[in-house]
Amino acid sequence: MDSAQLLSLTGALRGKRVAVVGDVVADEFVYGRVARVSREAPVLILEYDSSEIVPGGAGNAANNIAALGGRATLVALVGRDEPARRLVSALHRGVDPRLLRVASMPTPVKTRILAGGVHSAKQQVVRIDRGVSPQITPSVRMAFELTALRAIQKTDAVLVSDYGSGLITPALVQKIRRGLTRAKVPTPVLIDTRYGLLSYTGLTACTPNQSEVEQALGVQINDDTRALEKAGREILERTRMQAVLITRGSHGMALFVRNGPVVHVPIFGSDAIVDVTGAGDTVVSAVTLALAAGGGFEAAARLANYAGGLVVMKRGTATVGAGELRRAISKDGRE
Repeated sequence: MDSAQLLSLTGALRGKRVAVVGDVVADEFVYGRVARVSREAPVLILEYDSSEIVPGGAGNAANNIAALGGRATLVALVGRDEPARRLVSALHRGVDPRLLRVASMPTPVKTRILAGGVHSAKQQVVRIDRGVSPQITPSVRMAFELTALRAIQKTDAVLVSDYGSGLITPALVQKIRRGLTRAKVPTPVLIDTRYGLLSYTGLTACTPNQSEVEQALGVQINDDTRALEKAGREILERTRMQAVLITRGSHGMALFVRNGPVVHVPIFGSDAIVDVTGAGDTVVSAVTLALAAGGGFEAAARLANYAGGLVVMKRGTATVGAGELRRAISKDGRE
């Protein structure tokens, strides 16, 4: 597959509509400068510099779709609090938020404390998670499902983001599938799930990383290509997906499709990765948007490989723009 085909597909992403349904997280980054070691305990004292909150989870996926030129409808659950306000204000203008705001539930927040010297890059020293396992009442769940089923109408693809809060379930995903079937529209449905890989079946594709595959199957893959291919085939068979794309960090990606050979995609760019925060959201967003634009699985995987290679060179929860993607493909094609 040459660069001209991928560039053509990149252009076709523009304006495609994707419904993103799932767990949204407020990714908070607190930056500080190392001042000294505390006398109270053997810990660093940080002098506070600044902080920011950006959309994580399904919010990051929606932002990536919009940055790549698509139109995202985001269906998620947030509280009526300051993290929710800051999260919403950081959504890309190409994202249409259909958010349920529940006063009794705090917005999930993942706070990363980053520290460094004046002339050094800041590194993450600790992460604090708050509100990531909410108690979801039946009435809230029903309202969320109704919002999701309305949002998937007249879309070119659906991306479901399951970060394990309990909001996203296999039953809900099957309702989404049935809703699309009644509309008689061949709409791709993709799942990005942290802990429930084998629970979702019969969808278009999933994009687990290698550690998620190892956890789901109880195996160790490491650098063993034969073990990787056996595991990928087992995931494909047990989930009955049309395609499984396993991301492998510095080892690139491996694409498994029905009745076809395994496609190994080498990593794009440097393996000196800066930050993997949210990289999986970027990959699944690129795959979803590529399929929405009519691309095949291999083309979608290769496009996502470029996007993933770009985003891991950025700090924090980040996105990749369509222009960046085109430049990377063009430059790679000339080399």
